This record gives sequence, C-alpha cells and structure tokens, in this order.
Amino acid sequence: MWSQFNQAVANRAPAPVESDPSDQEFEKFIYLISHDVRASVRALIELPQWIEEDLLEEGRELPATVTRSIRMMNTHTFRLDRMLNDLLVHSRISRMQTFRANDLNAAIDTVLEKVTVPEGFKIERELNGHSVYMGERDVLTMLEASISNSIKHHDRESGTIRISAQVGSGELILEISDDGPGIDPEYREKVFEAMAMLQPRDEVEGSGMGLTHIRKIAEDCGGNAEWLDVDTDRGSRLEIRLPLYS
Repeated sequence: MWSQFNQAVANRAPAPVESDPSDQEFEKFIYLISHDVRASVRALIELPQWIEEDLLEEGRELPATVTRSIRMMNTHTFRLDRMLNDLLVHSRISRMQTFRANDLNAAIDTVLEKVTVPEGFKIERELNGHSVYMGERDVLTMLEASISNSIKHHDRESGTIRISAQVGSGELILEISDDGPGIDPEYREKVFEAMAMLQPRDEVEGSGMGLTHIRKIAEDCGGNAEWLDVDTDRGSRLEIRLPLYS
C-alpha cells in the first residue's frame, strides 16, 4: 500500500523551479551568516580558553573571579552560536532541498543517532508505516525539535515520549506526547513564537526556536501544529497535521 502511496507522491512532486535573483541574494546572506559570522563566534569561544591556558602555562594562578568570568563568557558565546545556527535552520525551512516522501520510522532512527536520550527515558512509536512528504532536512528538523523539546523540559529523571501517526480527514496526523510537567493553556501559543522561553536559560539551555521551526515546517506544507489538552494533570500532546498527497 505504502509503496503505491510513495509512487503517487513522486508523480505529484512539483517540477524544480529555478531560483530568481532575490533567492540568490538571500542564499548569499545565508552563506554570510553560516560561515563568516559563526566563524567569529567560534573564535570568541576559543580565545578565552587559549588565554586561560597560556596564563596557566606561565605559572600564573587565575583568581576565582577571572575563572568565573571566563566560564560565563563561554556560556553566553555558546548560546549565541546556537541562536545563529537555529536562525540559519529557520531561514532554510522549505528551501534548498528536494521534497519527497520520507519514511517516519527511518527519519526517527536518524534523529536518535544525533539526540542524546537520557538513560531513564524511552521512545515509543506507533507509526503504522506512514511517510510524510516534505524536504528531508525539514522532517529531521521537525522530529528532532519535537523529541528534544520533550526531553529538555521534562522535570524528572525518567519519562516516556510517544510518537504516533495516523490518517484522518485527508491529513496525516502526527502526535508527540510525553509525561512531563505539561504547558499551561495560556502559554500554548506563546511557545511557538521565535526565541520564546518559559524558563530562564540558566535552567534550561536552548534558543527557543524549536517549536517555531515545527510550526513553520507544518504551515509551509499546508498544515498546522498545536498543543492539545491532556486527560491527566501532567503531560503534553503536540499535534502536527499535514496534508496527504495521493
């Protein structure tokens, strides 16, 4: 059945469109951000470490205040580098990639090779062999952001993240649920805003772009992403609806 679905998707795939001059200028801007600016940020990460190492090699003991300042510089520079990278990812959503059918199970396998899942956590899947039609980079970004978000904001040392997929009303319905603390209804829209964080970055590291990526990917495909109510006093349910291609 799904081989027929994938073939139908391939038959409906749009023909490549040549980029216009404005797209080319935008790609040059992306190149600048990804290479020149981030190269400078990486230098800012390394230079304080080199200074510290040089002073120690000369036998100079650094005061505790200086050591703390260097650590703080590193922390904030790493955050800046992450923000630049996530802005780069956001700017490339739906662009510079081939749209095709992506097997969800295989995509999750790829994501889990990159994401560190704590020992006490387990990932459950109920995907029923479904595929999703979008750029390969986008589907990996969407799934990585969903899984990382559930792990990052969990308040316990163990937990369960469940990923399910089903077809209904002409849509592929992807749901990512967990047994974490959940999100208050009043904040469910706010967390989709760029760089929105409900917890201080000193408590939960992140750029606040993950859910922004997810919604943009869904909307660019003609779908949507939103939080659903849960039946218990804990947990969250993120629903991503994507149109079917058949």
